[in-house]
Amino acid sequence: MLIKKKDKITKEYDVIVIGSGLAGMTAANKLACDGRSVLLLEAHNKLGGFATWFRRNAEKGEKHIFDISLHGFPAGMIKTCRRYWSKEIANKIERVDKIRFINPQFEIETDFTKEDYINILVEKFELKRDDVVNFFSELREMNFYDDKTLTNKDLFDKYFPNRNDVVRFLLEPIAYANGSTLEDEAITFGIVFSNFMNKGAYIFRGGTDQLIGMMKDELISNGVDIKLHSFVDEVLIEDGAVSGIRLGSDIVRSRSVISNSSLHNTIFKMTDKKWFSPDFLEKAKEVRVNTSSCQVFMGLKDGESIPDVGELIFYSDSESFDTDLLLSPKAHSQTFSIYYPSMRAHLPQKYAVVSSMNARFEDWKDLDEKEYEKRKDYLIENALSTFEKIVPGFKDKVEHVNCSTPLTIQKYTHHHFGSSFGTKFEGLEVSKELSGQVKGFFHSGSVGIIMSGWLGAANYGVIQAHDLNTYLDNQSTKSNNEVHNV
Repeated sequence: MLIKKKDKITKEYDVIVIGSGLAGMTAANKLACDGRSVLLLEAHNKLGGFATWFRRNAEKGEKHIFDISLHGFPAGMIKTCRRYWSKEIANKIERVDKIRFINPQFEIETDFTKEDYINILVEKFELKRDDVVNFFSELREMNFYDDKTLTNKDLFDKYFPNRNDVVRFLLEPIAYANGSTLEDEAITFGIVFSNFMNKGAYIFRGGTDQLIGMMKDELISNGVDIKLHSFVDEVLIEDGAVSGIRLGSDIVRSRSVISNSSLHNTIFKMTDKKWFSPDFLEKAKEVRVNTSSCQVFMGLKDGESIPDVGELIFYSDSESFDTDLLLSPKAHSQTFSIYYPSMRAHLPQKYAVVSSMNARFEDWKDLDEKEYEKRKDYLIENALSTFEKIVPGFKDKVEHVNCSTPLTIQKYTHHHFGSSFGTKFEGLEVSKELSGQVKGFFHSGSVGIIMSGWLGAANYGVIQAHDLNTYLDNQSTKSNNEVHNV
């Protein structure tokens, strides 16, 4: 049931899910299908978290719809959606067949499959096939419990020393997918990259608005209560166990809580710190937040079109791959997501192009209004001019342009420091340990870099829902035993 903004919640629940990113939504849906009573609360006016969209010129028939998240995820999303959502959702996930790299070091087109990547590395980059195959074998064998001291730089130096062009080809797409850098743990690249390279990159054909709409319908049909415009002020704890949440002056009772809010907000803003051990709080304080993003959204005029230039283009004017340049406000590198009318064939949707750039929150947070607008104008002009190189005459085809920054992300998602990719790897341990600190309190969101992106978030929602189910089953068994003993 969709609860209206003005309505008070009078029921008690087995589970309250705070935040409706893909992790929160997937956890809520699984728990409801498992027979739990679930309340899903979202501070924004629609579900989806960072998997969202916005409209412009709605008075003219919603001419422009822009997707926020950089589209592209592993084939595993099909299995996850089929098992934990519906076959109708899974059937709309399709492979992206043309991904392009354009930079001073190389121009390459790929379908992003393992076989194609191996052939390109051997034929284009003239690497030994055995080295490439062994590299992919090591990636496939990586897991969460591997040595954390091996960095991405160490991994690349092991197989491809002094080959910055190879590093760019391998790491750049994953840097846009989860924020990985050369200094991060090798597993933050290896596990994600090997998942992508299994069968290529996929998108949801129909647009994020249709995906989230189908998920909302599925949640409601499975009995989940949903309330939007609901910013949770506090998670309530009694005798070391969750007892509910506070929404303003309203109290809603529950046996457990899953927070899909950022890890920092969950621990330091929603919860009284007295319930956490000093060691846990110290570890939580040490968790590093990952980087953020800027985006430029460009919508074409009526009747205008662009040729098929691919659906993802990694473009850079940097002479070599460099993490600092990748994050620079000068936007030396950007990824273009091209949305053709086939993306939303059910709507009179026009062509759209979205430029995405990795960014640092600290480069934006202290700007005055004039400097802030000046920097946004630079990003807009840079995106238009760059895509003009790919499609000559593009500037004249565009009628609407919009720009988002790390401050935009912070405003609408409440992510700590406007992070697009959650936390660095150490956040995963702290997230999983939350339920050991407070009974019935779980966290599921973008943590540890691996658990970011659409597939990672959804799967982490499943993992935490499973652990929460075990907790509730144990509580029921304990209560039944107590009644029997009496």
